[in-house]
Amino acid sequence: MLNAEVIKKIEDSVYSKPRSIQEIAEFIRKNWRTADRYVAEIEKEFGTIATRTFREGTRGALKIVYWAAVEKISHSIIQQKLEEALMHAKKKEEFSAFDIYQYIADNQKEVSLEEGKEEGEQNVEGLIKYLNQAKKQVFIFSGNLSLVNLKRKDADLFACLEQLVKQKISIKIIARVDIAGKENVEKMLSLNFKYGKEMVEIHHRDQPLRAFIIDNKVIRIKEVSEPTGKIHELNKRMFIYYTIKDKEWTEWLTRLFWKMFSTAIAAEKRLEEMRKIL
Repeated sequence: MLNAEVIKKIEDSVYSKPRSIQEIAEFIRKNWRTADRYVAEIEKEFGTIATRTFREGTRGALKIVYWAAVEKISHSIIQQKLEEALMHAKKKEEFSAFDIYQYIADNQKEVSLEEGKEEGEQNVEGLIKYLNQAKKQVFIFSGNLSLVNLKRKDADLFACLEQLVKQKISIKIIARVDIAGKENVEKMLSLNFKYGKEMVEIHHRDQPLRAFIIDNKVIRIKEVSEPTGKIHELNKRMFIYYTIKDKEWTEWLTRLFWKMFSTAIAAEKRLEEMRKIL
């Protein structure tokens, strides 16, 4: 059965260098046909790996699996412009998630709003509901990973993420790994040690999105609009939560995540350097 742990093993094995199907089969301890089927499924559903067959049609045919290129991820001018904006922006104020939301068909998106100083219980419960449906992997765009402390009554986001790790569901995160958010990063990585599984990976990068991608099927994006203090403009803090289920756009944002993630430094290296000065 293809589960999150097997997906991670296959992805990790070809990330460093291309592998043959036979090599992957031996690595995951499955037969050639099963490994080939797993590779095809990952290639189709997640787009993280690709294949090429040499001497196809002959008895000496060789199928190679390699890490998919992430440079050309956008399939339209609109996506290309959004990609450029997201790759260059560093702070959440530099990009509006509405710029993505506006292009999604009405039957593939939802939005909710909350006013207040902090995000409310309803949103945390809604996010956890989607996370609990995860079967294979969760990608997270974060700021300083303060989300690990998000708890409203019985809705505890960290407890939910911990349960995913227990279920061997891969969690990959892009966030700032700096002194200010060091404890948040260490708290999240502690789950690997606690359960003896390397299911959580965090890479350091400043970027503007605050979003979750669940199994390459659902996107949840949070946007915060701050009061300006100006007449006839927003006078209360507003939280906007976008849910997107459009296949083309979830695949696009997944590829964008990989582009950021694959060129960013691992959190462990950053933490190692921080401990030398703290």
